[in-house]
Amino acid sequence: MTSIGKAPTLPKLQISVAICNYDRNRPLVDGEVAIDGVDPVFMMLSPEEIFFRAFRHQAFDVCELSLSSHVLSVARGTSRYVGVPAFVSRAFRHSSIYIRTDRGITQPADLRGKRIGIPEYQLTANVWARALLADEYGVRPSDIVWVRGGLEEPGRPEKIKIALPPDIRIDDAPEGRSLNAMLEAGEIDGFIGPRAPTCFYHGHPQVARLFPDPATAIDTFRRTGIFPIMHIIGVRRELADAHPWLPGALLKAFEGSKNAALAKLTDTSAPKVTLPFVEEQLLAARKLMGDDFWPYGMTEANRKVLEAFTASHHAQGLSERRVGVEELFHASTWEGFRI
Repeated sequence: MTSIGKAPTLPKLQISVAICNYDRNRPLVDGEVAIDGVDPVFMMLSPEEIFFRAFRHQAFDVCELSLSSHVLSVARGTSRYVGVPAFVSRAFRHSSIYIRTDRGITQPADLRGKRIGIPEYQLTANVWARALLADEYGVRPSDIVWVRGGLEEPGRPEKIKIALPPDIRIDDAPEGRSLNAMLEAGEIDGFIGPRAPTCFYHGHPQVARLFPDPATAIDTFRRTGIFPIMHIIGVRRELADAHPWLPGALLKAFEGSKNAALAKLTDTSAPKVTLPFVEEQLLAARKLMGDDFWPYGMTEANRKVLEAFTASHHAQGLSERRVGVEELFHASTWEGFRI
């Protein structure tokens, strides 16, 4: 007599996953959403740590990647990660441009000839900010003197070595000096980067945003339809080659996690975010950008954003050639099934 028992439990692929602590990632980390066939070890780290360890040492099996650094490595043929179009970080970068108010800077054109601090030239936020200045206001990267250094700690290097056109001038910050300290002391005229300098948050009377009104970014979106992408998800290339099902499973899981987070955000019986007027902001975002205002995958809208970015990346001299959108992502993620 043959006994019929339970089907054997198949082992899952154990991988490390380094991501940031966003609401859209929490359902994955909390186990509410699973990655098919995977037993993940999650590490919630800062973008700076993830990117440095990923691009220098390939330290993680799966992780967030800087879109700019990924484009740079793909253009050079040196990418150790293959992308998944889960766009876990997006942001309008008008608010990333800070100025000294005592330098006669009242409009973007006034940045010409000024010394502007940057943590790294290749940062995705900085590519988008330079594209904004060039495309919308005619201020080219060569019009500005760039000062590279750590925002709060001195001595930050580019995570990937870069070679820029000869008309781009970059000076290194003096040894032992952070960009925040230099901005606070008036040694530079402004700063561009994804994080606000602490002197701004502490209310320095002569440090302000160049674009203080959020309506400026809203107007740009209305005209261009571009919601800038900052970070994607990457899988170590040899892992994706060995398990070609993995990139698609990751996209499905990150999409499910984002949808679960949005469902929680929509439940306003008890707000899930420690911020007033969440319901009003949510309704305003959907009115402006549609119900799926944070889309993942190779949609037409996302292709438009990615094509704009790769064009600017190449025009700014970071990538030696214009990278095609499909080159950035695993082929299994280019399209999805429908029922």
